Amino acid sequence: MSCVLGHVLLLDLLLLLACGAHGDLPPNVTRLGELLGRYHQDAPHARVRRAIPKADKEEILSLHNQLRGQVYPPASNMEYMTWDEELEKSAAAWAHECIWEHGPTGLLVSLGQNLAVHWGRYRSPSSHVQTWYDEVKDYTYPYPHECNPWCPERCTGTMCTHYTQIVWATTNKVGCAVNTCQRMTVWGEVWENAVYLVCNYSPKGNWIGEAPYKNGQPCSECPPSYGGSCRNNLCYQEETSHHKPETDEMNEVETAPVPEENHVRVQPRVTRPTRPKKAEAVSYMTQAVRCDTKMKDRCRGSTCNRYQCPAGCLSSKEARIFGTLFYESASSICRAAIHYGVIDDQGGLVDVTRNGKVPFFVKSERHGVQSLSKYKASSSFMVSKVKVQDLDCYTTVAQLCPFEKPVTHCPRVRCPAHCRDEPSYWAPVFGTNIYADTSSICKTAVHAGVIVNESGGDVDVMPVDKKKAYVGSLRNGVQSESLGTPRDGKAFRIFAVRQ
Repeated sequence: MSCVLGHVLLLDLLLLLACGAHGDLPPNVTRLGELLGRYHQDAPHARVRRAIPKADKEEILSLHNQLRGQVYPPASNMEYMTWDEELEKSAAAWAHECIWEHGPTGLLVSLGQNLAVHWGRYRSPSSHVQTWYDEVKDYTYPYPHECNPWCPERCTGTMCTHYTQIVWATTNKVGCAVNTCQRMTVWGEVWENAVYLVCNYSPKGNWIGEAPYKNGQPCSECPPSYGGSCRNNLCYQEETSHHKPETDEMNEVETAPVPEENHVRVQPRVTRPTRPKKAEAVSYMTQAVRCDTKMKDRCRGSTCNRYQCPAGCLSSKEARIFGTLFYESASSICRAAIHYGVIDDQGGLVDVTRNGKVPFFVKSERHGVQSLSKYKASSSFMVSKVKVQDLDCYTTVAQLCPFEKPVTHCPRVRCPAHCRDEPSYWAPVFGTNIYADTSSICKTAVHAGVIVNESGGDVDVMPVDKKKAYVGSLRNGVQSESLGTPRDGKAFRIFAVRQ
């Protein structure tokens, strides 16, 4: 890829290219506002339904198919590309992060991605698509006799992988989004009002050692699902039967592991039904306690940071507490929570943070509870209020409450129904029992069996440090994915909530 004038930068999946930023001077403020207004959304929110103007969407899709149909040497198996709403949503989510690199990491295992950014005078998104394709001038197609067994990669320019992703024959879905970033760091410089284009592709292309398409008479080697139909040199299928066969044949995330996991992982759960019942007690993070339960008596394992206090602890005078703000470990958990104002006499949820030893504890009277002094070093803890938060099917622990030391308290979350039905490239699940924090919380909850897909419900999550690898499995109708040697991100455990 060559550098493009006017502060335009492109980024592809295999390489970050640092082009020099040579460009036009910004227009005057009024003109700039008019240009940027084309892409400004309404007030930002978690999920943007329309991430790109309809005219730009149609132009991008039309140009992709036009360029795919005119490749040279001609392609015998080039498939017609369609617009995918879920890819558009995933592109929008990443575009709103305003980060000049590929991501999020969890999606890149199953999606292709091209990026571009510019500021200054208006440029249509399709102009970036054309720039990606123009890398063809530096690309040499590998003929079959050269692929023995792997095809050589011959690119005389800086990169050609934007071009090869556009013309990858089996990539038949695209979804793009545009976002105006108020401030965006691009190659060490801060660009203001940068217009960021993200295009996601499925199935992904740019597989090392493979040619982007087969050379031959157009449409002579189309997949059988197209029924021999051809349009403008592209394998084409009428709308009535377009989507379902492609999902069955082309979705590398969903189809490959399911047959194996159906037999390998589900059967043991059927033949040993007593196991889940025995483990049910440890699947709850929140521990129910009495008014006189002391911190030092209760906190024995890893799930000792959330408690359910009963009503009536205000009058439980025998349940003593020591300290103010920092409470000595021999203190009543629930009375300390009332003293600090986290709960009242009606009881409720309390989060606890252990703080190690402090030299002394000072008495005080708060909210009708008298604490005592103790002038001796001892272990301590703090209490905090538990929030309850409604989620969608896409929110991850990495977004909500990533792992931090010494402890991270997540809100109790309320999941909607039917998260199992969300596609894995928009709501992925990585792992079993312990999950990567880039997983959808609510879809993970269905996988773990802590909520029912048809009704949703409340769950507790506990961030933990990352694992070396995550193993996928099929549980409760959700196929989780394996993830080996993750470079970044942490992990979490998920728990049911007693009703």
